Amino acid sequence: MKFPRKYTLQEIAELIGVPFVGPSEFPVLGFNEIHVVENGDIVFVDHPKYYDKALNSKATVVLINKEVKCPKDKALLISKDPFTDFNKLTKYFNPFKASSSVVSPSAKIGEGTIIQPNAFIGNNVIIGNDCLIHSNVVIYDNCVIGNNVTIHSGTILGADAFYYKKRKEGYDKLLSGGSVLIEDNVDIGALCTIDRGVTANTTIKKGTKIDNQVQVGHDTIVGENCLIASQTGIAGCVVIEDEVTLWGQVGTNSGITIGKGAVILGQTGVTKSIQGNKTYFGTPIEESRKKLKEIAEIKQLIKNQKK
Repeated sequence: MKFPRKYTLQEIAELIGVPFVGPSEFPVLGFNEIHVVENGDIVFVDHPKYYDKALNSKATVVLINKEVKCPKDKALLISKDPFTDFNKLTKYFNPFKASSSVVSPSAKIGEGTIIQPNAFIGNNVIIGNDCLIHSNVVIYDNCVIGNNVTIHSGTILGADAFYYKKRKEGYDKLLSGGSVLIEDNVDIGALCTIDRGVTANTTIKKGTKIDNQVQVGHDTIVGENCLIASQTGIAGCVVIEDEVTLWGQVGTNSGITIGKGAVILGQTGVTKSIQGNKTYFGTPIEESRKKLKEIAEIKQLIKNQKK
């Protein structure tokens, strides 16, 4: 998430109430999660396991819960609780704003687009030309939809990321300040849920077709001309490259990449990153030919044992 203007390190430190290491005028341009950080961003880290990753990331400001040596050309914000202080940034720069009508006056809707009765369109939503938004679709604030997009009844775009930190008193939620981007010529079936990014966009690229009852987690990127069948569940921070096919009831782990042109057969659990232009099956996932051969061999082994 980029700030509306350039802030200084001192301004941000005062905003969240923490000491800092680095020049007071050090420029800060935004804040993001580790997988999408850019030069000028703040990233937070609160576990020693990930200190090096954060300190060596593209982020130029690290919100951290330990005083460490500051890398060259970077700055530090020293926090007792980086998770909570990161939430303070989201609350300040992207606070929740209640809607005053079913279709927000601030929404921009293109020519030829049809919004069926009982659809909800939130604040600052942008919808392109020649789209069809069916009844009972919910589009949260700041979502962007391209041209010639169809969204069927009951689908929800922009709900919060499923992202929690376990504490003694229960689970603490990381607030979501990102959005959803749907590119041109995308079809989305009924009762789908596409969560917004924590600080960036969850993206469905042009030409992709999504069946009914599909879940897409926060910050995931679905490539061009993909096919995703019913009851598929895609975790957060997944990269699905172009022309991938996911058949029914596929599930994925978070943070993986599915290569271009891969075909994932039904009820497969994608537990790791996989190469493109191959067909996969099973849990744990393997190339389908290998997996089916293994199953056949096990059946034969059992059959021979019974003789």
